Amino acid sequence: MGAAGVSPRPASLGAPALNILIEILNYLLNVLWWIIFVQFVLSILIAFNVINTHSDFVRSVWRALNVITEPIYRPFRRILPDLGAIDLAPMAVLVTMGILQTIVLPALYRATLPYAI
Repeated sequence: MGAAGVSPRPASLGAPALNILIEILNYLLNVLWWIIFVQFVLSILIAFNVINTHSDFVRSVWRALNVITEPIYRPFRRILPDLGAIDLAPMAVLVTMGILQTIVLPALYRATLPYAI
C-alpha cells in the first residue's frame, strides 16, 4: 500500500485501447488467412484449367487477390529460396500468422490484464 491507503497501481487507460487493437489485429489476420486460402484454391483451379482467366470476373478476382497479397509475400520471397514453380511465401506467411495469433497476441493480451479496471 502506498501513501493514504492507495495501492501503487499504474494508470490503466491504455490497456483497453491496446486490447481493442489486439482484437482488430486478430480479426485482420483471420481475414488475411481466408484471402490466402481463396487465392490458393483459385490458383489450383486455374492451374488445372477448371476455370480460366479469360473470364473478366475470374481475372478481376485473381488480380485483386494478387494486389492484396503481393506486398505481404514480397519480404518472404526475398528470404526464401527460389524453387521454380513452387512458391513457399504463402506457407511462410501462414506460419508467421499462426505464430502471431497463438503466441504473440495472447501474450500481449495477458500482459495488459493486470492493468485492466
